[in-house]
Amino acid sequence: MKLVCAQSDLSTNLSLVSRAVPSRPTHPVLANVLLQADAQTNSVSLTAFDLSLGIRTSFSAEVIQGGAIALPARLLVDITSRLPEGEITLEDESASTAETPGGEGIIVTLTPKSGRYQLRAMGAEEYPELPVIENIEAIYLTTAALIEGLRGCLFATSSDETKQVLTGVHLTLKEDTLEFAATDGHRLAVVETLNESPIASSENQLEVTVPNRAMRELERMLAHSSSEEETVALYFDQGQIVFQWQNQRLTSRILEGQYPAYRLLIPRQFERQLTLDRKQLVSTLERIAVLADQKNNIVKISMDGDAGEITLSVESQDVGSAIESMPAQISGEDIDIAFNVKYLMEGLKALPSQEIQMQVNGNLTPVIFTPLSGLKMTYLAMPVQLRS
Repeated sequence: MKLVCAQSDLSTNLSLVSRAVPSRPTHPVLANVLLQADAQTNSVSLTAFDLSLGIRTSFSAEVIQGGAIALPARLLVDITSRLPEGEITLEDESASTAETPGGEGIIVTLTPKSGRYQLRAMGAEEYPELPVIENIEAIYLTTAALIEGLRGCLFATSSDETKQVLTGVHLTLKEDTLEFAATDGHRLAVVETLNESPIASSENQLEVTVPNRAMRELERMLAHSSSEEETVALYFDQGQIVFQWQNQRLTSRILEGQYPAYRLLIPRQFERQLTLDRKQLVSTLERIAVLADQKNNIVKISMDGDAGEITLSVESQDVGSAIESMPAQISGEDIDIAFNVKYLMEGLKALPSQEIQMQVNGNLTPVIFTPLSGLKMTYLAMPVQLRS
């Protein structure tokens, strides 16, 4: 195998796929990136797979002789990212050496314009195949819809592996909408985006929970995409989901287990309603959160309908206290309500509009935040009990 490619192409694509390389591989070959060079199409594809998350990307190169090989991922990333811009020749010299069983005798040479690097590699035949979903009709989504949905809910997934289904993003695809949901038991984020390619049949209705790690990588890869109007093909079957676009592919296992019936958690009627400037609320929270007690990290919001304002306050016994007020349109009786400041800020930052609505019943019942324009999003935060 021999190819010539641009350092920037090799480095960029390596950094994308290497995120699917496990830090503690269960088998030595999984610490590698599979490189496949095709002389007919003059293209190179890179694949990384940890047996749960798989990423494949491809780019153009001058392929003098085709072939495939498994290269040490971290080492290759570290070397190529530090090489100067320009052409790199990559050559598998094992044809001229006595190859040992298992591919241990394979030597690959990287030749940039100012040096020569040699790496021990493994045979491509040892590398596991990415899952393939066959005879399943694709569902097409726009890049913009996927990015909007993921940005609006990924932060609310759980990091508690004992509640594994909550560590994922729940996707529900209806006829003309795609709904994203995430909850960790303390807050819930739901985003509804338009599906540009309505589903023709009910057979393709989708309801799956995908690990947050895979969804973060998908968001990161799509952010580098050339156009938000570009379509992404989605396939799912037998515990696997595949996203495919341009020259890129992400595959992930689907989380098992029943996702909570989160729609039942969202109240339908409210006794109090507030309209607030989101950016002002976030910046006020950021200032006073500096003094929030690290033990409970609580901020209190007090409503004053007569004055047309809310007052935000924090109190830390060992450090001090802070209080700030800001204008608000308030309907309903005044109330004091408290939140975990981190949960509150993360949700508010994800809301897309300048003005938001805050809907409240009591000081210990779910509170709903929604944008007044743009994306259809609901953020539910559970208040915390105030100590008397």
